[in-house]
Amino acid sequence: MEKIYINTDYIKLDQFLKYVNVVEGGGMAKFVILEGLVKVNGEIELQRGKKLKNGYKVEFNNEKYLILNEEQIDSK
Repeated sequence: MEKIYINTDYIKLDQFLKYVNVVEGGGMAKFVILEGLVKVNGEIELQRGKKLKNGYKVEFNNEKYLILNEEQIDSK
């Protein structure tokens, strides 16, 4: 599982997919989310604006990501 550090309280799901470079842009992010290809914390997520917070897990395209706040970099 890849750890992804953010410096805000949350990141929206569509923005996250672009941030980790698994989609080319917002249109592709919207498509993969609405097609049910993305899971958040083990559940299919259809809301592209879903707020992902510290500790959330995202699965897409056989890859898994753990979202952590930047403050946790020292506690890896």
